[in-house]
Amino acid sequence: QQLWGEIGKSREERERMVHELEAECTRVYRRKVDEATGERALLHQSLAASEAEIAALTAALGAENSTQFKVNKWTVSLNERVSSATALLEELRAMRAERSKQFSDIRSEIEKISAEIAGRSHGQDNSPRAGDAHDLTIRRLNDYRARLSTLQKEKSERLHKVLEHVTEVHSLCDVLGEDFIAIVNEVHPGLHEADPGKPTSISDTTLTRLSQVVAMLTSEKAKRAAMLREAVVPLVELWDLMDSPVEERRGFQKAAAVLRPAKEEVLSSGVLSMASIKRTEEEVERLTRLKAGRMKELVLKRRLELENICRSMHVEPDASTVPEKSIALIDSGLVNPSELMASIDDQIAKAKEEHQSRKDIMEKINKWLLACEEEKWLDDHNVDENRFSTGRTARLNLKRAEKARVIIMKIPAIVDNLMSRTLAWESERKKPFLYDGARLVAVLEEHKQARLRQEEERRRLREQKKLRTLFSEKETMPRLKRP
Repeated sequence: QQLWGEIGKSREERERMVHELEAECTRVYRRKVDEATGERALLHQSLAASEAEIAALTAALGAENSTQFKVNKWTVSLNERVSSATALLEELRAMRAERSKQFSDIRSEIEKISAEIAGRSHGQDNSPRAGDAHDLTIRRLNDYRARLSTLQKEKSERLHKVLEHVTEVHSLCDVLGEDFIAIVNEVHPGLHEADPGKPTSISDTTLTRLSQVVAMLTSEKAKRAAMLREAVVPLVELWDLMDSPVEERRGFQKAAAVLRPAKEEVLSSGVLSMASIKRTEEEVERLTRLKAGRMKELVLKRRLELENICRSMHVEPDASTVPEKSIALIDSGLVNPSELMASIDDQIAKAKEEHQSRKDIMEKINKWLLACEEEKWLDDHNVDENRFSTGRTARLNLKRAEKARVIIMKIPAIVDNLMSRTLAWESERKKPFLYDGARLVAVLEEHKQARLRQEEERRRLREQKKLRTLFSEKETMPRLKRP
């Protein structure tokens, strides 16, 4: 008003301008109050929306301690409360995003395994489901994890079964000589592919088909094993009958393993293939054709073996299978060559058994015969006029004579021991012990009697020699003259 007074404004003008100023201040004040009221309303609205979202997120996340996710209402200013709500909301949103990702990953893995078990393709759809946004609790996440664990365990068990079946199919195909890849491809192409991007099929269909293939191949294996066994049995018989060499048998040793039940599960590769069975059957046919031409040779060979064994025992072999008679029987067709061979083999077995039982006695017979030879040599040596010469041969003969006298003194004991063992052998086997066609006991008795006669003769000769010596000495003595 002082300025207006200096300017020269009238009182009415001054009062009018004061009223205008007051009205203008009132309008500015009201505008500021309206602006502040509007800002407060917006803050309240934003705070309410944030609190509502916080409550929704807290409920969806299933937060156990929800007090930490509430806005402090005792804060003085609304801006601080809004800022606190905004920070809390950002934290909850980050938690929701992380939890949603966990749900999405687990659900994707569940769907993937479920698709593998069901045998269908798996779509790569990782978008959250409608229900997942409203229930992201730990309890529900643990339910998903438990379900995933169950599916993973089932997948592992199914994969183990598939691998077992595939391994068994491979083993069967190897033995049967079949195409493993072609058979497995009929079940599922992915079973033999090594591409890591293509998982192994573990569906019910695959497992069922694999079980059927294993059953089919197992049945085929048993069938072919029976076929091969039917061919191998006569083959082994022909080998033994014809005394086939090891080199000729070596090519069929793997096939011959089918006769050993304990080894059936570890048969060699391709041994039950149709080609292997056919080759074995052809070998049987070949040996059958050769059998007739080699039977005479084999019979003679077996007979010679029998004669050698009997000769070593100093006994005569069985006369029923002499070479001339055996060959005549084969040529006439009156006897089966196999039966004749079996008869000779039986005689050989009995001869070997008897040879073993006579072994001890035969060793003592040889000892007795050697002693008798020494005795004969000593007799010849004693009548040799040069036995006392000074040569090296004479000295060696004198040493031998000393040893021979020691051996000769043991002859009676050797004979008695040999006779007792022979009698025991005869008592046990209920038959006489023959040696070169004569009973050994009789030979020994004759030997004892001969030795007695020989000793008696020697004693008589010694007495005669003594008498002749005395007579000669008496004749050479000078005769005394009578007085």
